Amino acid sequence: MSYDKRYRQRTIEYRQEGHTLEETSRVFKVSISTILDWTKLHQETGGYEKRPLNRSFKKIDPVRLESYIAEHPDAYLTEIAEVFYCGESAVRKALKKLDITRKKRRSATGSKTLSK
Repeated sequence: MSYDKRYRQRTIEYRQEGHTLEETSRVFKVSISTILDWTKLHQETGGYEKRPLNRSFKKIDPVRLESYIAEHPDAYLTEIAEVFYCGESAVRKALKKLDITRKKRRSATGSKTLSK
């Protein structure tokens, strides 16, 4: 759930007025851990804005992945995962972030039977 900046500010101010965490949690219907997070955020930044999400690559270096794909265009996800010491889902997510598709085309006569 996303809370408004003013709501966060009022919650922290209420807590700073001397109310306990439990009281603040009950009054504003916000969990204690959320109040602590907002307090920490305010102490670190001086504001009440949400931190931007860090959407970086966690397991796979994108530059290395792109060069590997360029060198091995026919590699399967399992092979790529072995090289990067991770699972197929991590490879799939990294490829999606890089906007690289891995669909392989079927041959034109793949399953058709030839007639005499």
